[in-house]
Amino acid sequence: MLRHKKTILIIDDNDIFCESVSDLLSNEITDVLTANTGRDGLQICTETKVDVVILDQKLPDAEGISLCPSILKQNEQTKIIFVTAYPSFANAIEALKVGAHDYLSKPFEMAELELTVKQALRTQDLEKAEQLQNYQNSRDTEEFELVAGHGIFDDIIRMIDLAAETDAPVLITGETGTGKNVVARAIHLKSALPAKLFLIANCAAFPETLIEAELFGSEKGAFTGSHASRKGIFELAEGGTLVLDEIGSMPFHLQSKLLGVLEEKKIRRIGSETVKPVNVRIIAAANNDLEEAVRNKTFRSDLYYRLSVIRLHIPPLRERREDIPKLCEYFIRKMSRNPELRLSEAEVAKLTEYTWPGNVRELKNVIERSLIIQRHQPLKPSLLLRNGPAPAAAACAAAPDNGEIIPLNIVEKRCIDQALRKFSGNFSQSAKALGISLSTLKRKVKSYQIQSRSV
Repeated sequence: MLRHKKTILIIDDNDIFCESVSDLLSNEITDVLTANTGRDGLQICTETKVDVVILDQKLPDAEGISLCPSILKQNEQTKIIFVTAYPSFANAIEALKVGAHDYLSKPFEMAELELTVKQALRTQDLEKAEQLQNYQNSRDTEEFELVAGHGIFDDIIRMIDLAAETDAPVLITGETGTGKNVVARAIHLKSALPAKLFLIANCAAFPETLIEAELFGSEKGAFTGSHASRKGIFELAEGGTLVLDEIGSMPFHLQSKLLGVLEEKKIRRIGSETVKPVNVRIIAAANNDLEEAVRNKTFRSDLYYRLSVIRLHIPPLRERREDIPKLCEYFIRKMSRNPELRLSEAEVAKLTEYTWPGNVRELKNVIERSLIIQRHQPLKPSLLLRNGPAPAAAACAAAPDNGEIIPLNIVEKRCIDQALRKFSGNFSQSAKALGISLSTLKRKVKSYQIQSRSV
């Protein structure tokens, strides 16, 4: 795997010092460059992206303090560690004022310098992560838009506004691809937490043996392979919104622990005796029938009622066809570089008549494929619609024409088994051919106990 190496620049007229520090800091993740004058150091900063500069106060051609603004002008994220053999409180204050990250007085231990450099790099990484998160949050806020015609979705929008005014748990249900996570994000952005974290954890995506550690964290040595303490998703989402997607896939034995977290707002990492308070807004999403799961005793009734303080059901696209024209217009506007591009009325009518088994996600995919494939032609996404079941599903669904009725679960298992065989065990391709989500396929493979030898 490619890994970006950090660059450290030493600007000091003492060759022995430069050589010693270079030997200390050079390794597989850092490159160390040296310069004996301010002029040469600035030239390197101009030509190379430098992460940390170790800058001496007294140089043959300049004062170190005078170089700080020029270094930061080339890269404002560069961390400058100011070193001097003539320490004074005034010099330290002046260095920090002009942008130095830290200040060391000669002589110092090499271990102290090494630690200071590591802290500077760590600070830089944290700042980049924060900038990226802030950028993503601002983009989400700017670009987010709930698209709907007048009809069923109007009631959902009203419920979103009500949910945003409280921090009570929300349960969002609906078929795969209906936009449950979009609705969850709408609640988050309309709440008092738009500047905070918004995290989505897919409960079906985690191995059953690791989901507890992923959600609640673990201490070093808590289990085999646990070499360091780790925060769980609940701690990472502190102060923000956590979406627990496909909540129906959560193992039964963990549901009581989740209920305790919701009730007490505290978590305990695996292997720890310490209880940590958490302040997280919980939104759960499910594409299966949780009420039926409660009846079948595969989902705790007390957890179901705790999660569904506010409940929103997102109807499938076939039940809100009035939204299709606006959704088409929205996706074309977002994905096309041509602001004049429109679908004909006849094309919109064809798309409105289609049943959309993959819901809004399928509509978006069809529009995107059409924009790519039909780039220099009239836009006709209806030509890309499936006229019937997906190939793998159609082939395996065929039953003998002798009046025999095959139980649905047997047919479904055969379909999944055949798809996995056809695609040599590739879950992504099999799920696409079957017209279901990847997480749904994994859950069904586990439910039907389809062995790895079948794929």
